[in-house]
Amino acid sequence: MNQEVTDFIEALQLPWQKEMSFSLRDTVLQTIPEAAERMQYKKPHFLKNGKYAAVISTSKDAVSFTIFNAAGLEFPEGRYDGPPERKTIKLRQGDSVDLEEMGSLLVQASSSL
Repeated sequence: MNQEVTDFIEALQLPWQKEMSFSLRDTVLQTIPEAAERMQYKKPHFLKNGKYAAVISTSKDAVSFTIFNAAGLEFPEGRYDGPPERKTIKLRQGDSVDLEEMGSLLVQASSSL
């Protein structure tokens, strides 16, 4: 684990954003064990073989999670936005997230990286 990523998440002001970001990070690291973490553009990025797999981004009222290399994958209707090559889900306080489903999408998206 990258200490800069840990420090970034721990510095988040809203407890729900901190909890969500740690859950998303854990999901990435469990489903893509070889993923490398790094801070880039002031956001936690996760790479596999030097290629982007996922990124966590926060705003004042949301946590966004982007899955890269997503072309051709089946995403849940209405939950993810973006062009075919990357899909983003925007999560707000109280939203439920299916981490198992997200992990499955991550495995599929990163399998060719």
